[in-house]
Amino acid sequence: MIVAFSVQPTGEPSGPALARHLGEGADGASVHDAVAAAVRVVRDSGLPTRTSSMFTEIEGEWDDVMDVVRRATEEAGRYGSRVSLVLKADIRPGHEGELDGKIHRMEQALGELDG
Repeated sequence: MIVAFSVQPTGEPSGPALARHLGEGADGASVHDAVAAAVRVVRDSGLPTRTSSMFTEIEGEWDDVMDVVRRATEEAGRYGSRVSLVLKADIRPGHEGELDGKIHRMEQALGELDG
């Protein structure tokens, strides 16, 4: 399965060391530190992964992927008192390598259309 997810903590962090110190002109809505902490959990999992500007994708077996999503969400949760989790899953038993395979097939189709 492939899961695309994003996390966004809100509220006060669990510890003063996690409090953000925003400089002049900084965007108070930014959550890049929390997202980076969550992405570190995903990347350290050893599962195939890709991160874009809005989602992190991870591929593997159900239990493995959902465990990583849970741990990443908990890590982001240290940066706030509440976490919003958006998750989309492509569940296709018997298939692996689809994180890249789907992109490859789409690029191939584009090539066929262009020429």
